[in-house]
Amino acid sequence: MPAAAEPMTPLPADDPELFDLDLRGLRGRWAATAALPPIGAERMTGADKLAQALGVPGQRLMEHAGVAVAAAVKAIAQATERWGKGTILILCGPGNNGGDGFVAARHLARAGAQVAAVLVSSSANPSTADATRNWNRLDNEPRVSRIHASTGLELKVLAKDIDRASVVVDALLGTGVQGELRDPIRSAVELVLRARAAKVPIVAVDTPTAVDLTSGDPSEPVVQADLTVTFHRPKTGLLTRRGAGLAGKVLVAPIGIPREADRG
Repeated sequence: MPAAAEPMTPLPADDPELFDLDLRGLRGRWAATAALPPIGAERMTGADKLAQALGVPGQRLMEHAGVAVAAAVKAIAQATERWGKGTILILCGPGNNGGDGFVAARHLARAGAQVAAVLVSSSANPSTADATRNWNRLDNEPRVSRIHASTGLELKVLAKDIDRASVVVDALLGTGVQGELRDPIRSAVELVLRARAAKVPIVAVDTPTAVDLTSGDPSEPVVQADLTVTFHRPKTGLLTRRGAGLAGKVLVAPIGIPREADRG
């Protein structure tokens, strides 16, 4: 297998100490990744695809990403004294961003949390093979409740007790935002905004939903996160004034994309 782009940094799923680190510790652990030159959405998608063409399984990339998110969620829950107090709600879109959320749900449950993993989609299954595999794996996790929310009304029901959540994770959409959001994703974003208003910590996966990873320009409605976990390299959109304001603190986690896949 090609050498990883960050050879000195343990990849998340291979790092036995990761879940013992606080937010400062995670930032230090992934400092080399955060110091890399930033890229936009198109180049990130290209690097991901080329990595898989070079033999890195997409499932492995997703595992590293999801473990990184889980470690960050645990750290922010502990920092806000909310770990073990309420359910961690993970809102997952139908694509690979949602797949990262399903992986995070599995690892958070195994770390001792109660987790609700919500597939926010008009379809009963995720849209990619890797995401579907991780959605189905949650059937074997007794601490995870799998929920399918296909309509805005179902999400409004979930929002009733949102103030009791420990943390809310936005794993709805990554790079693929075009124009205004439609239901059920739109209602899921409104649920996140309601959680934020109730002072529940918000963690975004790769980017807050509706923030363009290249430009930082938001659509409406848009998630405002307390913490964003992005992957492989910093993203140009999260370094702009508007993008940074919506992302909150940003961690940049390595996921094992090899140098050969990263052209620049």
